[in-house]
Amino acid sequence: MLVTFHSPAYADITLFGDVAVQLLELMGHSGSVPSAIMAEDIPAALERLKQAVKAAEAKEPKPEANTDEGCENRVSLAHRALPLIELLEAAIADNADVMWDK
Repeated sequence: MLVTFHSPAYADITLFGDVAVQLLELMGHSGSVPSAIMAEDIPAALERLKQAVKAAEAKEPKPEANTDEGCENRVSLAHRALPLIELLEAAIADNADVMWDK
């Protein structure tokens, strides 16, 4: 499943369903798809998401410099969350709602 996030303030972004639901839950949302978040609720959701990403980064193992050991071609939560964080920041700036669907 793919989940697409929409806001009049930003271009649509599409994430894999499991990643999208994880990020929604980190924002304090139920993770249901489709759904939406109202403009006035976005700042708190964004702050929760940023705090969760920061906590996850602290727990992720750091690969040795100049080696591929431990890397396993994994994409960090911070990299996966970046497009959604940018969309939420744009929505806050434009006082716009955010919706998502399959």
